[in-house]
Amino acid sequence: MSASKAVLFSLLFTILCLNTFSQISYPETKVVKQVDDYHGVKVEDPYRWLEDDHSAETKAWVESENKTTNQYLSQITYREKVKQRLTELWNYEKMSTIFKKGKLFFSFRNNGLQNQSVFYSQASLIDEPTVVLDPNILSKDGTTSLSGTSISKDGTYLAYGISKAGSDWVEIHVKNIATKEDLKDVIQWVKFSDISWKGNGFYYSRYDAPNDEKAFTQKNEFHKVYYHTLGNNQSEDELVYEDKTHANRNFSAQVTHDESYLVIYGSESTSGQSLVIKDLSNPQNKFVPIVTNFDNEYSVVENIGNQFYVFTNYKAPRYRLVKVSLNNPAQDNWENVLAEQKDLLEGVSFCGNKIISNYLKNVSSKLFVHAITGKLEKEIQLPGICKVNGVNSSREDEFAFYSTVSFTSPEEIYFYDMRAGVSRRIFKPNSSFNSAEFETKQVFYKSKDGTNVSMFITHKKGIALNGNNPCFVFGYGGFNISYTPEFRIDRAVFLEAGGIYCVPNLRGGGEYGEEWHMNGTKCKKQNVFDDFIAACDYLVEIKYTSHDKLAIHGRSNGGLLIGAVMTQRPDIAKVAIPTVGVLDMLRFHLFTIGRAWSVDYGNSESKEEFDCLYKYSPLHNLKKANYPATLILTGDHDDRVVPAHSFKFAATLQKANIGTDPTLIRIDVNAGHGAGKPTDKQIAEFADMWSFVFFNLGMSY
Repeated sequence: MSASKAVLFSLLFTILCLNTFSQISYPETKVVKQVDDYHGVKVEDPYRWLEDDHSAETKAWVESENKTTNQYLSQITYREKVKQRLTELWNYEKMSTIFKKGKLFFSFRNNGLQNQSVFYSQASLIDEPTVVLDPNILSKDGTTSLSGTSISKDGTYLAYGISKAGSDWVEIHVKNIATKEDLKDVIQWVKFSDISWKGNGFYYSRYDAPNDEKAFTQKNEFHKVYYHTLGNNQSEDELVYEDKTHANRNFSAQVTHDESYLVIYGSESTSGQSLVIKDLSNPQNKFVPIVTNFDNEYSVVENIGNQFYVFTNYKAPRYRLVKVSLNNPAQDNWENVLAEQKDLLEGVSFCGNKIISNYLKNVSSKLFVHAITGKLEKEIQLPGICKVNGVNSSREDEFAFYSTVSFTSPEEIYFYDMRAGVSRRIFKPNSSFNSAEFETKQVFYKSKDGTNVSMFITHKKGIALNGNNPCFVFGYGGFNISYTPEFRIDRAVFLEAGGIYCVPNLRGGGEYGEEWHMNGTKCKKQNVFDDFIAACDYLVEIKYTSHDKLAIHGRSNGGLLIGAVMTQRPDIAKVAIPTVGVLDMLRFHLFTIGRAWSVDYGNSESKEEFDCLYKYSPLHNLKKANYPATLILTGDHDDRVVPAHSFKFAATLQKANIGTDPTLIRIDVNAGHGAGKPTDKQIAEFADMWSFVFFNLGMSY
């Protein structure tokens, strides 16, 4: 079939299908007069009532919207076929990077379609692994998931957090690893916490118990660090650290590997920490302040006595490793171990008496071995464009485990022998996705202000650049988070159907260090949207696709990205999928942990920041226009980005859209922001998402 005939057939197919669809009748959403005054600017908020997720009215609205969306999706004839193929693609064995604690090796494994991965131990790498904890038995529907695990130094106990329905609230339990028995210890109202063992107990962070009815929306204030002794009731836990004057500060505790020191990190937002350290040899010892501001990132990687190795971007936007003496901890006295380089230092691990560094060079991983002094000794060879997801090692052992992943290949696990200086692959998944048929290339394009931006493009080998390929662009651009090569199972179904999958590395992310991050924050946030728009226009210009064959997607901060892009350029794409997005930029800071995002966004309490936010806030910039076919995705138990963002945006969009393309919202019941979502819920959501994308891009399946 010629290219012109293919285009005609695709168009005819879409028209025929659209003619068979019943007319969408959107639920009537009540309008309540609500006008707020922001620094003299009057702003209407007619759907404020949808912020009350417990009200009968909101629940009825959710039910009506879901019914409308299901009626639309049920008319897509190949919806079940998409779900079947997704299930087949998902059904392969998966394993996390192995780590050693005490005398045992540990890993998470999934036999393919288990809702939650199972935690295993084994005495050696050749021994059969045994189940330590199976989260799948914690709830009938798989919606209870693990949220953090920590093993005592001697390998006797496992402390594990569980999250219900995807909530950020965590409950900590303790299990004897040898007997598999749970202890009576239960810790509640934990959130944004590490679990760090010291002797016969562990440190953790929590809030005071919230009001039951507002547990998923109430602002989280006055975070505290406690120490729990095994066998005690939570009411007996020792309060270790708090700040009574700064309600919005969060704290996390870390015990050094030798259990000699307690490290407390403080934060006011999603980036930047304070740092204090306490010598635990004497209960009367005071915390020694190392850093008292929140301007930079700090992470204690290791200590040798009172010499601390700290990973930081202080005076190093692309990070470095420094040595800090507790005897003389002033920052002017810090010594470089790994000085800042041209490439981003992503992580550091100690292995025996060596250091393994993980660098990001043009958004692809590189591993190196250094002497303890920092002197470079060798590079660990990696398989092409890939991402190292983690290096697990310790000063006690002369070996390390690491994993690699690419856009076309699932995660593989490697064992590195430090003495021999060689790696061997110890796990390769058997996926039904034929990686050999696909390729990834990295391109660089210019954004609106001339900035060079990287983008990864993945597709079938030999694809024709005829401007008619279906294309899916995923973006994030925020909070210093890097979007590097990764294998997404759901994307595989799109690639197999002839789609092109693209990931631009937008400003606001961490791919090129702190400067790249900061150039996408607060009143520079428009750079992120410009970078994404330029990526879409570039793909059209060089004839990978056309705007009518383009779908755009982002999650969380990426949901904000999609909301902003589709309101600024409604013609940018045929399909938009804003997922669990921050869409009301004037009120985000009033819910749960939202105020912490102000470091990236600013907030409406500042006149200058309000002016910037109001210009791009997706909710407030919807106007009468022809919008893309839009499927908004959220969860009713999302207490990270509360679902009111999506609710209000959907109601406003349905009124504003003057085109014929659908504007729908899919609200997952008993689901949160995404972490820990069971496999069956993920497959169901992605089946609906991809069916919607395929149909509205005119793709047959």
